[in-house]
Amino acid sequence: MNLNEYQQICMSTAKEGLTQEEELCNFGLGVSGEAGDIASCIKKLIFHKNPAIKDGIRENIGDMMWYTAMICNNMGWSFEEILGENISKLKARFPEGFTEEAAQRKGTMIKWSGEGECKISGR
Repeated sequence: MNLNEYQQICMSTAKEGLTQEEELCNFGLGVSGEAGDIASCIKKLIFHKNPAIKDGIRENIGDMMWYTAMICNNMGWSFEEILGENISKLKARFPEGFTEEAAQRKGTMIKWSGEGECKISGR
């Protein structure tokens, strides 16, 4: 299955009857909650020496992707396009692969204004 198919399938498992604003809030909070669950599982794996928790990491990554796909659906965006845009941004930022200097984002960091517009810092 590709990302577009996944995004469509996700819609068939979403709760119905919410407003678009309520959906966005639910999905956004869901991403945050699942990310917290992933962090908790990693903590237990590393510091509690619990190797069985790896399955929890995997499951919560899937749940986080579901919520992310649903945010894309809510906003009318293609998950696949967003991931492609992210790869393009990373290739521009790290043309030679990761380096400490490139990680400083000199002139490539995007700052978002309160109106939803983006501005490239350093320009």
